[in-house]
Amino acid sequence: MSRLPRYTFWSLQFRKLHSSHIATLSFPSSFSTSTPRSPATPPIHVGLTEYAGRGVFASRRISAGELIHTAQPIVSHPSLSSLHTVCYFCLRKLPSSAPSLEAPQTVSFCSTQCEQQSKASQNRLANKSTSRASIVCKDGMGLKYPLLVKRLACQVISGVVSSDVLDILQPEISSSDRISKMKKEFALLKSTFEDSDFGSEQMPFLTEEWYAGVLARIRINAFRIELAIGSYEDLLSLAAASVEAEAAVGNAVYVLPSLYNHDCDPNVNIVWIENVDAKVKALRDIEEGEELRICYIDASMDYKARETILYEGFGFHCNCLRCESKD
Repeated sequence: MSRLPRYTFWSLQFRKLHSSHIATLSFPSSFSTSTPRSPATPPIHVGLTEYAGRGVFASRRISAGELIHTAQPIVSHPSLSSLHTVCYFCLRKLPSSAPSLEAPQTVSFCSTQCEQQSKASQNRLANKSTSRASIVCKDGMGLKYPLLVKRLACQVISGVVSSDVLDILQPEISSSDRISKMKKEFALLKSTFEDSDFGSEQMPFLTEEWYAGVLARIRINAFRIELAIGSYEDLLSLAAASVEAEAAVGNAVYVLPSLYNHDCDPNVNIVWIENVDAKVKALRDIEEGEELRICYIDASMDYKARETILYEGFGFHCNCLRCESKD
């Protein structure tokens, strides 16, 4: 997400990429979570804002309740608590069943298609990475972001994506303490690959510098995936979908959704209905040329709480109308 108030370098990077029509980027069907088809061009475009770098703008008038676009992730991974209750590939909820005692760490898929799309290298590493979870947690590092890096590395090795696929996204500015933790995490990741018989010739990109750069982008751009109850058509409202969501089933990183800037009184919302595909819908009427903004945090929090979380978690002070009035 474009989460810092002004970032000159990334503004320049965007100008270089503007001619590539980033708003209509498509990704290889090999890791699509639905049947490939040719979607209509969404009614939005990406441009530069005055204070927040890149932003997403309406190309025409958008009506309240309109589905603006659906986005598939570059990379996703289920949370450890959901590892045996959701599809390992698309994060769709699996039918309720008791976990296997013979193979408690075996991952599952919701369909043959998802199983096939999950590359062989990912399957080889699935159990390896989860078996090391206790080691990482004991070190106090946390696991959700390193697991996303692990899966991305698998996709690079498999040829699904390039090693620089996340370069367009803005990274966080890492503290010295976090950099120290990154080094430990990188050593763990590399040993996991080596234990799975991957040679250095298969992963020349896997360096400490690559890991640090990817993790810095994932940390500030990863979305927490909460599957809304019921089908898309049955949802009474986007607000209800957010409030009535089940516990998070995983995390994912996208391109276009990561370019939406923040507002404590957003005009669009992102929900996940059945799987990891993100659906962006208008919360109110939006005029042509108006910037589309999402809320990065719980919008029901008071001003002080929002100010603290946005600064400590995302590195900026919000100057939206709601915060200006200290609502």
